[in-house]
Amino acid sequence: QVQLVESGGGLVRAGDSLRLSCAASGRTFGTWAMGWFRQAQGKEREFVAAIRWEAISSDITYYADSLMGRFTISRDSSKNKVFLQMNTLQPEDTTTYYCTARGTSGDRYTVALTYSYWGQGTQVTVSS
Repeated sequence: QVQLVESGGGLVRAGDSLRLSCAASGRTFGTWAMGWFRQAQGKEREFVAAIRWEAISSDITYYADSLMGRFTISRDSSKNKVFLQMNTLQPEDTTTYYCTARGTSGDRYTVALTYSYWGQGTQVTVSS
């Protein structure tokens, strides 16, 4: 069973940066995909970014169009961790951020329903 644990959320001011971390455990992750979604209360889960990797190819990243340039996803394969660097944060970025994981078969990495595993979420609050 895959377990995902997020960390790094908190309260910041508009314009500040945060880096979220997601630690994965429970299996080997030779060919895998992990991502970040966010969900405000009463709204649908929104895609933020995803990264997928396979044993013999470079990582491929995906971003929500509206967040590209401010958010960067990366990973540390040696530690089974994925990161989300968030820069120039705005009050509208305030919400709960969730780490997620799945295999690489199929596509649709921006769709929440295609992911099998989810963390419990970490809250990001950006004050104006």
